[in-house]
Amino acid sequence: MIFDEIKEILPFMKKIKVYAFVGPSGTGKSYRAQMVANEKDINFIIDDGLLIKDNAVIAGESAKKAATKVATVKHALFYEESEREPIIKALKKYKPEKILILGTSDGMVKKIAANLGLPEISETIYITDVATKQEMQTARRIRVTEGKHVIPVPTFEIKKDFSGYLLDPLQIFKSKGKGKKPYISEKSIIRPTFSYLGNFTISDLVFRQILEYLASVTPAIHKILKTRVENFGEGAKIYMEVSIVYGFNVVEGLKEFKAKSKKEIEKLTAMNVVELEVVAKNIYVPQEEGEQ
Repeated sequence: MIFDEIKEILPFMKKIKVYAFVGPSGTGKSYRAQMVANEKDINFIIDDGLLIKDNAVIAGESAKKAATKVATVKHALFYEESEREPIIKALKKYKPEKILILGTSDGMVKKIAANLGLPEISETIYITDVATKQEMQTARRIRVTEGKHVIPVPTFEIKKDFSGYLLDPLQIFKSKGKGKKPYISEKSIIRPTFSYLGNFTISDLVFRQILEYLASVTPAIHKILKTRVENFGEGAKIYMEVSIVYGFNVVEGLKEFKAKSKKEIEKLTAMNVVELEVVAKNIYVPQEEGEQ
């Protein structure tokens, strides 16, 4: 059922030109989505529950976070009113002239357009139009054997929403010919929860080992005295007590160590660090036997 929000903006929605990019799951649609959009001068993409403007997510939550494949499909179709509402509000705010919808079949993209109150699709691009058979087979092999999916936005855009997932940046460079501006885009690779590889957990010991190494290469820090890690849905909360080396500025030393720790933990574990507290508990004097 189309809810009131759709009816309210329907006159404007009728002006949007809707394109579709269709291909079987795992054949490289998300990988090529921005290139296709760029060729058609489209700034807005709908892919697996997300509304993307240029390189930024402006509404929605990725269907790839769903616990099962069935739930993923329902979310990608905007089956629930709660999933449609933020997308429609964003469309009302940004008023796109064109939009590209990704889907695994003609029926799927038509259903997405209908559920969001968008006009009928005016043009469909198929994955076979932009990728070779070999390229699609390679993409499919990676999907099946490694469980990896691509989201057509930079990693920093979705890192918070995918904290704890295997998450890697993927940069795309495509030459458009001599004298023409090259196409450069960053995408993100994730391994969803429904992958056959399953979820993964990170021991508190791993965090401590990373932090102890960073302390050893930070001149202002003598050693870590205590570490406490709490894992929330959106990421990790870390509390540390450290010993500062005498002669260093305590505030600057802690600031440097805190920034370095957050960066390395997020890089090495794929966990989003929502809070990191570092407390100096004592001063280490190198020329003396112990700590004061």
